[in-house]
Amino acid sequence: MKPGEFRVVNHSVPREDGLAKVTGRAVFTSDIRLEGMACAKLLRSPFAHARILSIDTAEALRQPGVIAVLSGSDLHGIDPYYGHAVKDHPLLAIGKVRFLGEPVAAIVAEDERSAYDALESVRVDYEELPAVLDVDSALAGGAPLVHEMAYRTGGFRGFDDPASTQPGNICQKIHLEWGDAAAAFTGAAHIVEGEFFFPMAYAYAMEPYVAIADYNDDGLTVYSSAQHPFIVRNDLAKIFGLALNRVRLIIPFVGGGYGSKSYTKIEPLTAACSWKAKRPVKLQLSVQEAMLTTRNDDACVRIRMGADREGRFVGLEATIHLNTGAYAENSPLVARRAANRVIGPYRIPNVKVDCYAVYTNTIPASSFRGFGATQVTFPRESQIDELAERLGCDPIELRRKNLAARGETIHPGLRPLDADLAGDLSMLVEALAERTLPKGHGRAVGCSASDAGSDPVSSAVVQVYGDGSVSVVMGTTEMGQGSHTVVRQIAAEEMGAAIESVRVVSCDTAITPFDRSTGASRSTTTMGRAVLEACRDAISQLRN
Repeated sequence: MKPGEFRVVNHSVPREDGLAKVTGRAVFTSDIRLEGMACAKLLRSPFAHARILSIDTAEALRQPGVIAVLSGSDLHGIDPYYGHAVKDHPLLAIGKVRFLGEPVAAIVAEDERSAYDALESVRVDYEELPAVLDVDSALAGGAPLVHEMAYRTGGFRGFDDPASTQPGNICQKIHLEWGDAAAAFTGAAHIVEGEFFFPMAYAYAMEPYVAIADYNDDGLTVYSSAQHPFIVRNDLAKIFGLALNRVRLIIPFVGGGYGSKSYTKIEPLTAACSWKAKRPVKLQLSVQEAMLTTRNDDACVRIRMGADREGRFVGLEATIHLNTGAYAENSPLVARRAANRVIGPYRIPNVKVDCYAVYTNTIPASSFRGFGATQVTFPRESQIDELAERLGCDPIELRRKNLAARGETIHPGLRPLDADLAGDLSMLVEALAERTLPKGHGRAVGCSASDAGSDPVSSAVVQVYGDGSVSVVMGTTEMGQGSHTVVRQIAAEEMGAAIESVRVVSCDTAITPFDRSTGASRSTTTMGRAVLEACRDAISQLRN
């Protein structure tokens, strides 16, 4: 169909969740109350690196309102480690702490105030150890080890690189190479090189991390602000030795994510508190605590590019160091993405890239807004601008000359491009030229290429009722990006229904079909396609 022929798609419609949010009726995880629900609070390490000599919780257990106290020594009977790339992250610190603010003990009490007050009664004896707080110190000879033991890989589907499981401060190394980069630079007419630093940042979602867990004889039910409920479900099943059908994740509205709520965060610890207390337990972090939970991978990128006299790129070399923090989290995958994406959308015949994810005694790094691409795109595009200056040519024209053409590959062996990148760049430049900028404003043009953000696996069920109303049952979480509204538009368009008659049911892993994740700009394309196919299947069944 042409854009003008759509009834619902390609039209501005009221957001499906808008009225509920502005009137205060929208339910977030923190709004949920379960019968008998207790509150948990966390005692955190005052050291970046220290051995735990002893933890005395006896006095805390005697405090008014306290139900249970949990430390790393109380996790017998469950698997106390999780991690989708490397299973190196304990629910609570075991043996030693690896970053300032790492949870050491959890207090479960009748109310939040009682839990807070009891934290002061936990006595922890530490032996402070030398810490490595940046990549350079972590890689220096004789550097203290963040981890002294080897871990199991997390078995993360879609991550094909075997993550490092050996003791040492290199968590992951990715190497890409084709052609002969050394020879290419020997013969290059122009070479630029530089070192770029990408800072640490926190996503700062409006809603901090929150989870409610109910562990009982029937299994485990968790309400959470997670972006990836099915991945969290898998982790919880492994930790507690439960079948997947005994673990249920329910995701109400989520108050922003930006990648920071990807994968598993506080859900295992909340579930362990419920397991210990034999009560439903709520763990809600403050903004300050959320900032101690995860952040992006800060990076140092050393890169050089070479071009011939006509401005054709002949080689690229890059060494990328990512500050992983104390635990692997998603950094092995960030390393893979950074290595892939540093090349950009260009035709470069000789490439050598080494990317390292490095353990340090800092907050664990994880996903954040186009991870891997953000760390490496600015360095590469800056060098292209410098090459253009050396060549005395238009930087946009230099990019256009080197963009991979339709039918060519960026990485040898991968699927050829099916897009006209040079033509698209020309259209963009023409459109920008028509817009005047306010005084004092500038404009830059850069290009980037990203491999798939995640596995393209999503599924949906479309139910059609006797009165013509439609339900879309899917596992995509709604965290402010408007995915529920988009799939309602798709379903209404395909089913020939009014958008008001389409309802979205999401996200409850007990009833909603599998969705790999919500993130990487995949919901409209991947889940939207699943909804479209489900609608077509429903129409076929109705006709037959």
